[in-house]
Amino acid sequence: MSAFLPFLIFGIVIAFLTAPALNALALGDEAASGLGVHQGFLRLVKKEDVPVGEFRWITLVSPDVQDGTELLLEPNNHPAAKEYQKKIFAEGIPATMFGVADISKEYKRLMEKGAKFTMEPTEMREVTIAVFDNTCGNLIQIVQK
Repeated sequence: MSAFLPFLIFGIVIAFLTAPALNALALGDEAASGLGVHQGFLRLVKKEDVPVGEFRWITLVSPDVQDGTELLLEPNNHPAAKEYQKKIFAEGIPATMFGVADISKEYKRLMEKGAKFTMEPTEMREVTIAVFDNTCGNLIQIVQK
């Protein structure tokens, strides 16, 4: 686990620094079902879909900033990956974080789509955060600076 910590921290920092580019993301119904991704909460479009052996290299981007930060979808077929996902979920640790310009607006939009929040928008010094269950075994954190 400690070997992955620097990469996790780096990813969170990048997501936070690119918050305007990742604002109000949601994946469209057709694209989501084609990728086998749960639809409803995040609005993203497919950028890369490359076969890699038995797997595929799939990245998603904001439809507004298609040359911006890419979200890589990882397979979850390895027992260690499944165990990691279950444990961080059980501990209430978000799997990823997205920056948003207006957390109140995003919170309302996500609630209207049926998102179940484990943490409502909460001020924490210079940022406000909220966490929701993506219904696929992950917690997703949104943050407004």
